[in-house]
Amino acid sequence: MTIGRVTQRMLAQNSLGSVQSGLGRLAKVQEQLTTGRVLNRPSDSPTATTAAMRIRSERAAQEQYARNAQDGLGWLTQIDSTLGSVTDTVRRAREVGLQGNNTGSVGQVARDALATEVDGLRADLVSQANSTYLDRPVFGGITSGSKAYDDAGNFVGVVGNVNRRVGDGVVVKVDVDGNTVFGDGATSVFAELDGLSAALRSGNTTAIGASLDALAARLDTVTSARTAVGATQNRVERAAQSATDAKAALDGDLSNVENADLAATTVELQLAEVSYQASLAATSRVLQPSLVDFLR
Repeated sequence: MTIGRVTQRMLAQNSLGSVQSGLGRLAKVQEQLTTGRVLNRPSDSPTATTAAMRIRSERAAQEQYARNAQDGLGWLTQIDSTLGSVTDTVRRAREVGLQGNNTGSVGQVARDALATEVDGLRADLVSQANSTYLDRPVFGGITSGSKAYDDAGNFVGVVGNVNRRVGDGVVVKVDVDGNTVFGDGATSVFAELDGLSAALRSGNTTAIGASLDALAARLDTVTSARTAVGATQNRVERAAQSATDAKAALDGDLSNVENADLAATTVELQLAEVSYQASLAATSRVLQPSLVDFLR
């Protein structure tokens, strides 16, 4: 059996290597305890770094979905509020028409006053049809302008859907087509109110009755649109909550990959300190003898 020759230099080198290794381990654990992270650079763990990058990418996507959902809810809330006002306005116009159609108790002077009120309600409806969210008309489709309807009751927007992506493969329409709610031109609610106003001023009860029927149908249309908006709101709220929950879960996964366990790291630091101190003690014994010691 061959016995290798062990020299003082070999002992010193091995001892210094052990000290350096222990010091490196101690520094690494100290850094983890200081930063609270086990991943401070990609070289710490390439596999964990890849996993962390993938989690961060998915987390960013969920954050964007949540922001999109909140923006969509802003659109839908504005639309719902406006449709509520539209319902009240159209209902009031119909009540005015019913009063004017009561020939037994309402004279022409009173009908003229009621017609003036209808004209004011029509102006209110034009304003409501041009309601905006973040300076965009919510009933104007994809128009870049500030109005969906002009004063004559004509649609001046650009037909198109305002969509928001609120999940992976989930796209929701968050606007309402103004033509569906208010109509356009001669078939619009504004034309219906113009007809009611003219009928009241002329005292034509047949025309007043026709206007009342048109407004009743318009109320049904507005109610249907508001119901659809409510259903969409519920869907977007669920998507927003889902994105928030997914982000929270990903935060937990990212913490498991990147963050250090404080208790375990503290114990590891103590072990590293003991190991380093032991290496220093052993090295001091190995390096202590010198040639002078042997010449004494």
